[in-house]
Amino acid sequence: MKKIVLVLIALSIVWVSCNNTTTSTDSTSSSAATENGAAIAFEKNNFDFGKVAAGAKVTHEFKFKNTGNAPLIISNAQASCGCTVPEYPKEPVAPGESGVIRVVFDSAGRQGMQNKIVSVTSNATPSLTEIYLTGEVTAK
Repeated sequence: MKKIVLVLIALSIVWVSCNNTTTSTDSTSSSAATENGAAIAFEKNNFDFGKVAAGAKVTHEFKFKNTGNAPLIISNAQASCGCTVPEYPKEPVAPGESGVIRVVFDSAGRQGMQNKIVSVTSNATPSLTEIYLTGEVTAK
């Protein structure tokens, strides 16, 4: 009976080892897949505008670069709230080239700490990237 238990334990160890090898091979192949496409890299993905008076408009340009080896196509940029409006390039960004996503935050009707998220959808891996606009809106 002890021999059967030992054999089962040994087989379990071998089985777990084989599964770990398969997993690391899978992650290596997915890394290779990301190297063969578009990739978006922001200089900074967060902008803190500090304190502004209610009613002020804050504008910031998030600079990015296509670090992949295929054209980067941004299909959408959507803010977490209607007070924040992103503008993104409609044309593909060539490998090695840079671009800008311009974000305008209208603080009218807002007060206190603000954390606005802009979700950028593209053909990069991962396909969804977030950039952030933070700061505080004070009373006039």
